[in-house]
Amino acid sequence: MSTKLSPFHLAIPVDNLNTARIFYRDTLEFTEGRSSDHWVDFNFFGHQLVIHYKESDSKQTVNHNKVDGKQVPVPHFGVVLEWDLWLTFSKMLQQKNIQFVIEPYIRFKGETGEQATLFFYDPCGNALEFKAFKNPTDLFKK
Repeated sequence: MSTKLSPFHLAIPVDNLNTARIFYRDTLEFTEGRSSDHWVDFNFFGHQLVIHYKESDSKQTVNHNKVDGKQVPVPHFGVVLEWDLWLTFSKMLQQKNIQFVIEPYIRFKGETGEQATLFFYDPCGNALEFKAFKNPTDLFKK
């Protein structure tokens, strides 16, 4: 497979388009792109994130898997950032009083795959993870 990365497109459901729009645009500071009365595009670190209105599903359950002693929400999505950008982004989130599910910390410290990570939910219940590898070549290393 090619190692040249192309921007990905990810569409996620939100049960309140206006609240989610404000969160992604103003809190996370993602640039808004095209939109309609049912969806909004955002520049998600060079990728295309689209929030789509979907009526709330009361059957939705929260699942977790244990990773490095922490309860990781499943499903979740996010971006692998460069180390310094992750540090800057995580500080911004802390200054904005984001309620973390998993506070920013270093996972697998001193091991292959050492990474900075953090988790939080958007206002519509979508779990997000942002991480950065100390050594970027460890991304898929066993």
